[in-house]
Amino acid sequence: MALSRRTLLATSAAVGAAGALTALPTAAAAARPLRTDPFTLGVASGDPDADGFVLWTRLAVEPLAEDGMGGMPDRTVPVRWEVAADERFRHVVRRGTALARPQTGHSVHVELDGLSPGREYFYRFHAEKHTSPVGRTRTAPAPWALGGTLTMAFASCSQYEHGYFTAYRRLAEEEPDLVLHLGDYQYEYTRDSYTIPGGNIRDHEGPETVTLANYRQRHAQYKTDADLQAAHAAAPWLVVWDDHELDNNWADEVYEKPDIPQPDFLARRKAAFQAYYENMPLRRTSVPRGIDMQLYRRIRWGRLANFHMLDTRQYRDDQACGDGYQDCPAALDPARSITGPEQERWLLDGFHRSDARWDILGQQVFFAQRDNNAGPATVTSMDSWDGYVASRDRITRGWLNAGVRNPVVLTGDVHAHWASELKLDYADPTSRTVGAELVCSSISTTGNGADSNPADHSFLKINPHLKFYNNQRGYVLTKIRADELAVDFKVLPYVTTPDAPVHTRASFVVEDRAPGLHQTYDRPLDPPASAATRTGSAPAVDPVAQETVRP
Repeated sequence: MALSRRTLLATSAAVGAAGALTALPTAAAAARPLRTDPFTLGVASGDPDADGFVLWTRLAVEPLAEDGMGGMPDRTVPVRWEVAADERFRHVVRRGTALARPQTGHSVHVELDGLSPGREYFYRFHAEKHTSPVGRTRTAPAPWALGGTLTMAFASCSQYEHGYFTAYRRLAEEEPDLVLHLGDYQYEYTRDSYTIPGGNIRDHEGPETVTLANYRQRHAQYKTDADLQAAHAAAPWLVVWDDHELDNNWADEVYEKPDIPQPDFLARRKAAFQAYYENMPLRRTSVPRGIDMQLYRRIRWGRLANFHMLDTRQYRDDQACGDGYQDCPAALDPARSITGPEQERWLLDGFHRSDARWDILGQQVFFAQRDNNAGPATVTSMDSWDGYVASRDRITRGWLNAGVRNPVVLTGDVHAHWASELKLDYADPTSRTVGAELVCSSISTTGNGADSNPADHSFLKINPHLKFYNNQRGYVLTKIRADELAVDFKVLPYVTTPDAPVHTRASFVVEDRAPGLHQTYDRPLDPPASAATRTGSAPAVDPVAQETVRP
């Protein structure tokens, strides 16, 4: 009963066009039927466990409406949902009705349980005479089952203006069992304020996101993209945010630039969190409470893997030494934390309770040390775990003390593929390797990027535990088995024109009980991009950090 990829992708490509109906102010008009398709934002599922998952949709007949309400009438709309064992819905196993309310942006979250573990399901929604696209999802294996191979993909950083979301389409075509999104799902900037050389490919609608209406409109614009819809409909997602879902480089209650005051920053934070929940397949445990939102959580994939999804923004201390790349003594302060004490205790307790073959941390910013200075100084990014060295050390020693069998850290944020080995003592290249970190590039942020020889990158020369680098757009595909975790770094030659092909740039394996990285494939460098695909191919680069600079 495998889902027809052609059917799913064709269906998702057919949605995404904005309707023309606007909300009408009178009570009589509000009661009128929905005359155009309200499922313009697609469907999604997430947070699977052994007997269920979350189903999501959000109704919008005019997705880009400035008030953020998607052109919907000011009334609650009953939405019927179905879950079936087959994509033709001949064997419906569950059905029910949820309410899409104006107060929550006409979003729908359905939490299901009582389903069979370790199997594929299909779902859809109905609102009045309209039917949504079909989504494919699955439950996790039973808690006691090791299960077979888990195909898991992870991605981050999709800037709508910088390129097409073809990487999402190619990810969907991989038919993964699970997708992790590690942040920067959408960007807050108004048009022409964050540009790539040659000019942006598409434009954001509306001002920089500050209000709930702004964030709802921006999420809706991203969700109208057919390639993104295809990726959501292909598999259940585990999502966490990074910074751009609110404000670049925010830290707890501190906004990015103290020289540009934001007196209403906490109201902005509340609005961003509300919109994030409304637009993601999250459980009710993540419903925001004012300026707070519970996003760190643990998903168990049988006895094969635990996914510890972290939030490294909401509880962190402010970046030390004014942020940026610094040789900063405050980065070593043991009182500083990137997780906050409560989340740290939760994570360490999870390590001690784990009986999984693989313990995987899904999180946002670079975990391993990246020193960009070849001399005696240690110059590192204050926005990453390098700015919270003691916090990183406590987590690393925590998984060692707990006897975690195979720790792996997954990371987004930096708009490039990286692979690194994790150490207790980064100053000693011969010290024991205690884990592996895999970093995904961006879906589109900074435009096309460029291929290069990883050995030429200065970071790899200064930091021998860094094993791979590539600055093309793409995602990471993994095959997780009992005896190994196999990794393919997937890249696209361009994103500034649509429908790019995808290929594997490099492959690695992490073997059971052997935390180092073993490279199994390295593709020769791509030829230079043709003139037709060269637009936006040179992102802004910090000559010291050698990575993408964000405004």
